[in-house]
Amino acid sequence: MNGDTIWYLILPIALILLAVAVAVFFWSVRSNQFEDLDRQGNNILFDDDDGAHRRAQHHDSRKDNDDRSA
Repeated sequence: MNGDTIWYLILPIALILLAVAVAVFFWSVRSNQFEDLDRQGNNILFDDDDGAHRRAQHHDSRKDNDDRSA
């Protein structure tokens, strides 16, 4: 393959990868993967027994309930 014909191979592969990335993104949005981004961050910062962890979990769940009721 020379420099001009390689585009006939690279372009379809790039378009297929783009379509797969877009499909995965829309799947993750539809399956609510981006709904609760704070809770997992709090889980790695605090021990489960720690009062700050329980307060953070309680605050997140209260915020989720407020968002759903609106």
